[in-house]
Amino acid sequence: MFKTILFPVDQSRETREAAETVVNLVKTYDSRLILLSVVEKNPDGEGVSQGGIMTSAEAVAQLLQGAQALFAEQGIEAEVMEKEGKPPFVICDVADENNVGLIVMGSRGLGLTTEGSSESVTNLVINLAPCPILIVP
Repeated sequence: MFKTILFPVDQSRETREAAETVVNLVKTYDSRLILLSVVEKNPDGEGVSQGGIMTSAEAVAQLLQGAQALFAEQGIEAEVMEKEGKPPFVICDVADENNVGLIVMGSRGLGLTTEGSSESVTNLVINLAPCPILIVP
């Protein structure tokens, strides 16, 4: 049913809590798992600080490596992708380019846009995604 699952990750508690759901889905449907993290840059080329955490390429690589290790402990081989851009658009582009059957996201993450929670990454992905989305509260 879900041949490929996309799990966008950040350092939020909601992402960590959604990981258990991702494990269950991947094992149930024998899915391919893609872990994605997005570095959002300011116009000056520096990483955007979110909640005191600098989302530099190095921090993102470390986050993805940790997430990949977490899934490996569960016997799941996960592909990792690190992209640059606006998170909601990158998430939807990656989903489209990889023929993703399901995107799994936490209900809140670290990526609120300056417009506020009504324009959160999750809400924007819900409106733009080319496939079903599972939001884990």
